[in-house]
Amino acid sequence: MKEFDVLVIGGGIAGMEASLNLADMGFKVCLVEKEPSIGGKMFLLSKTFPTLDCASCICTPKMAATAHHPNITLLTYSEVREIVKKGEGEFEVKILKKPRYVDESACTGCGLCEKACPVIVPHAYDFGLRGRKAAYIPFDTAVPKIAVIELENCIFCGACERICPPKAVNFLQEPEVMEVKVGAIILATGFKLFPAELKKDYHFGEYKNVITSMQMERLLAPTRPYNAVLRPSDGKVPYNIAYVLCTGSRDRTVGNPLCSQICCMYSIKQAQLIMGAVPLADITIYYMDIRAFGKGFEEFYKQAVDMGVRFVKGRVAKIEEKEDGNLILKYEDIDNGGRLVEAEHDLVVLAVGLLPNNEEVVKIFKNEKLELDEYGWIKQVNENTNPTMTSIRGVFAAGCATGPKDIPDSIAEAAAAATQCASYLSEVRGKLIKAEVKA
Repeated sequence: MKEFDVLVIGGGIAGMEASLNLADMGFKVCLVEKEPSIGGKMFLLSKTFPTLDCASCICTPKMAATAHHPNITLLTYSEVREIVKKGEGEFEVKILKKPRYVDESACTGCGLCEKACPVIVPHAYDFGLRGRKAAYIPFDTAVPKIAVIELENCIFCGACERICPPKAVNFLQEPEVMEVKVGAIILATGFKLFPAELKKDYHFGEYKNVITSMQMERLLAPTRPYNAVLRPSDGKVPYNIAYVLCTGSRDRTVGNPLCSQICCMYSIKQAQLIMGAVPLADITIYYMDIRAFGKGFEEFYKQAVDMGVRFVKGRVAKIEEKEDGNLILKYEDIDNGGRLVEAEHDLVVLAVGLLPNNEEVVKIFKNEKLELDEYGWIKQVNENTNPTMTSIRGVFAAGCATGPKDIPDSIAEAAAAATQCASYLSEVRGKLIKAEVKA
């Protein structure tokens, strides 16, 4: 059984930050990520608000540093299945390493298997805007850059196996269960996006020109699918774009009364980026309240207003589709007496909120109970004075595992979790040394 000082669950920006902080302190870290590559959702973004810094320029170096740090063992395409606390500073963990059907030590990331594969399926990293192959590398700068073959979509034609130069394809791979022992755990499980199809009146999934904010994020990113901002129905450039804020947030009808904290600002960011990509575009943001609470956020909002972004205070009640693919929004215009108004747009973007991603992580603790708050986020011992400590001693949480937050707050919380984790391990080891001396 391998031993590590810390287990970090989740390879997004918070998980990488916590791992790097601990590794730089000299602790041995095992980082487990369920996807084929680390990077999380941050890597999928175009730019960050309010500075409009390149998201991948921040994320990619951290991905490389995480993969190459001598004190970090990286397990991608893997899931933690069981955690048993044996004592103070002692956890036994079972990790399922899923088969890639590719020999990781032999794969060079050349991508020839992907080119040869005849099967095309929707690309999850682009939220269905384009396809990818059944044999694929997640993206060009994936870490690790190792191919994956999805057996559920494979037709077993053998094209990938025949073309692979190092003969790395291996259809006989089996799932592997690893057992490790760790002294502490950091949960950086991130968030899920609100499924927009639950808002029936918005017809996401039915009307092609109703998309989510993450799909728009991909259309604006440097690695964008179409190399332009185009609407899905006919490939035309949209010149009249609407944003519907609070889709799935502050909405008890879909079970999420919380504010997701980032939707206002990422919508304003996207609006500014669209005006750079499509200079003649008219952009309207329909909102309940603009929550520009962070450093520089109010100035960022005013900058969008000065650029010509139109803000309409009113909740959109319904979206209808015209024969040409344009969309009619029916909304209550609060600033003009609350009357019902209709407006036509080429493209509608639903600013989807954040939901907790902790259903599975609760189940893996077998003899301890990980407490969640009433909304499903990991419960903090004290939100103000001890935000990273959980209900289980020796288990810490960071980033969006504890609630919706932006990237700087996620990074700050990850650093705090690493510091508290290091303090905990030092305390436990100090007690063990004292006990041995007394014995």
